[in-house]
Amino acid sequence: MASYSTNEFRSGLKVMLEGDPCVIIENEFVKPGKGQAFNRVKFRNLMSNRVWERTFKSGENIEAADVMDYDMEYLYTDGEFWHFMMTDGSFEQHAASKEAVGDTIDWLKEQEVYSVTLYNGSPLSVSAPNFVELQVIETDPGLKGDTAQGGSKPAKLATGASVKVPLFITEGEVLKIDTRTGEYVGRVK
Repeated sequence: MASYSTNEFRSGLKVMLEGDPCVIIENEFVKPGKGQAFNRVKFRNLMSNRVWERTFKSGENIEAADVMDYDMEYLYTDGEFWHFMMTDGSFEQHAASKEAVGDTIDWLKEQEVYSVTLYNGSPLSVSAPNFVELQVIETDPGLKGDTAQGGSKPAKLATGASVKVPLFITEGEVLKIDTRTGEYVGRVK
């Protein structure tokens, strides 16, 4: 199995630590005036989402995690699992649990492509693209003369997510939503 030295540490690197796959969130190289240099590293456990910090002496090695990110198309949910299909032509399907899907559940739209992290063939996490286009299924009616600066109102989207939108938005419109913040970006023409 491959391993990484402390000089190869960077944010986003996936490693095995204490038997679980982890991702490096922050890596700080520290060279004190006296003594050996070391790396102060903040990790997030991909299985439990626990975050912690650890120090490594300069030159230490950590085993690389067998974790891969794939682009997969969301197919459907059967109530217990969310099913995704590989987009590389193999049509291989993977079922993700509620824990793996997490907050992305608000942005899941059938036939859209999402980034799925696989560990030993099973999905660890699902992340949505930065922007999704969703239809408004329920909102208060817009009135003539309502402007973008006039305030906001809640709107329920096709996925069940609720976002704040300008007063002029009506039911049936397709909106562009930023999945990182859950905010309205604009209407889709």
